[in-house]
Amino acid sequence: MFFLIIPLFGFHTTAQASGFTDVPSRALKEVNYLAEGGIANGSSATIFAAERIVTREEAAAFIGRALQLNGTKRETTFKDVPAGNFASGYIQSAVEKGILSGYDGGRFLPYKEVTRGEMAVMISKAFGYEFGGTLSGAANALMSRGIARGVEDGTFGADQHLIRADFSVFLARAINPEFRTTDTASPAKALWVNVDSLNVRTGPSTNYAKNGAVKENEKVLGGHEVGSWMYIQSGSVTGFVHRSYLRNTEKAGNSGNYSDSDNDHSDSGTIGKADPRLADQTIILDPGHGGSDPGAVALGLKEKDVVLDTSLKVNALLKKTPFKVEMTRTNDTFPSLSQRTAFAKNKGGNVFVSIHANAGGGTGVETFYYTKAATNPYVTDSKLLATKIQQRMVTAMQLKDRGVKKTSSYYVLKYNSMPAALAELGFVDNATDNAKLKSDYWRTAGAKAIYLGILDYYKAKGYEVDSLYDAAK
Repeated sequence: MFFLIIPLFGFHTTAQASGFTDVPSRALKEVNYLAEGGIANGSSATIFAAERIVTREEAAAFIGRALQLNGTKRETTFKDVPAGNFASGYIQSAVEKGILSGYDGGRFLPYKEVTRGEMAVMISKAFGYEFGGTLSGAANALMSRGIARGVEDGTFGADQHLIRADFSVFLARAINPEFRTTDTASPAKALWVNVDSLNVRTGPSTNYAKNGAVKENEKVLGGHEVGSWMYIQSGSVTGFVHRSYLRNTEKAGNSGNYSDSDNDHSDSGTIGKADPRLADQTIILDPGHGGSDPGAVALGLKEKDVVLDTSLKVNALLKKTPFKVEMTRTNDTFPSLSQRTAFAKNKGGNVFVSIHANAGGGTGVETFYYTKAATNPYVTDSKLLATKIQQRMVTAMQLKDRGVKKTSSYYVLKYNSMPAALAELGFVDNATDNAKLKSDYWRTAGAKAIYLGILDYYKAKGYEVDSLYDAAK
């Protein structure tokens, strides 16, 4: 059944949203919400261009940012979308995911205006709604979830063009059930928290405000997913958590991590056959700074937040392997430098990786190791570890290669008793680096790089780790 939606296309009272002065009040909350998460941008600091009809390239960028797709500008498969197009990365990623498609002659038609029917298909594909491959099916998928209604003539208005304000309303409703016209959110999948404290956020990225927290081994109910984030309920708290930090078995252990396939891993906790000696290896992850020490701060970003999120992602990957993994901090606390090295030694660490972000006007990634055997005798292995991590980070982060560097300081490297490396993910005070450090997609890429670098190190040391590389795919 189709419903009227007079408020959605009716009065256009202007209100201010995230600094924008042209957003109609009926879309105020939704545009604010998308702007908070960096999903919706305006044409300037004050103009959202709310009344302008949304184009296919804009729709691809909105959806791509929401799903944390790779938005790096690059060559596409379409002759009318050059690498320099602001949305080229999102367009190519969305096409590869099957969310968008092109037209005859190898064209995407990036400037073609989007209709309500096309929007319904895009959102249905993006969020995995069953719709039978038809416009009417897509319309029903959105209406049944309280994301959209019909128009004044009693139809869905599939051929009507859609302005940016209204596209934002529909997208925000698809992401967060709190904006929907009917209560259709019903998280029902039992999952358990795999880290000692996990923030619940109002949206699917760390750009969104904290809405609460859940504790290690706590049972939560999982619902729909938005990219790598899941909408969950725990008591009276609802919101988004990164799905990597949930497992689908009540019993904690390497075999219980949540996976896309929804299947548990084997009893050994490994993916395929891995070297049995790895079970005796303990990896220490050290997210730099924390608590009262924010680390480098620039352009709305704190180093401590970037490195904690990235480290937790590395931890989640390592939990899928036979390795033991320990973290010097898993929330916003500040262990002293001596406490970090003492923790590593007390846990019997075999490898120590400290994760940081840089500052000082540069750009790129670099990795350090300590050079004086008098305090840390594992110079050769530390260099090997740093080299493997650096090689992976350069490829993954697509930033300048600043190299593997020696250091005669850095307390956590100097006063450790195991191979140790300190990775710098990028510069928070460089606009290009900062944009990547803010992005869940790129922090995930950095985490995978560190994970793979650790595997490369063990492979070079003669361990069988080939079966573990798939965890980072």
